Amino acid sequence: MPNQKTPRQTSDAVELVNRLAGNSPEMADLIAQESANLDIARKIHELRTRAKLSQAELARKVGTTQSVISRLEDADYEGHSLAMLRRIAAVLERRVEIRFPLARKLQRA
Repeated sequence: MPNQKTPRQTSDAVELVNRLAGNSPEMADLIAQESANLDIARKIHELRTRAKLSQAELARKVGTTQSVISRLEDADYEGHSLAMLRRIAAVLERRVEIRFPLARKLQRA
C-alpha cells in the first residue's frame, strides 16, 4: 500500500477554494467571477447600511425599486450595470472605480 498523505482538515475558506480550483484555470476563472459578484454585493450593502438607509430608501433616491437593490445586494446576481452602479455611488457620495488586473490565460485542449 503506497504511503499517501491525506489532506489535513481545515475550515479556512481560502484554502478550501484553492483546493476546489486545483490546477484548473477554468475553475479559477469561475471562482474569480463569483468573488467579484460577492464583492459588489457586499460593498453596496456595506455602503447603504453605513449611510443608514433601508433598501427602499436607497431605491427611492436612485430612482428604482427596493427589489432591484435587493438583487444587487445578492452575491448570486450577475446583472450589474455600470449605469446603475454609478447611480448608487452618486447617491452614496462615492464613485465607481474599475480595474482590469492581469488574468490567467485559459489553457485550450
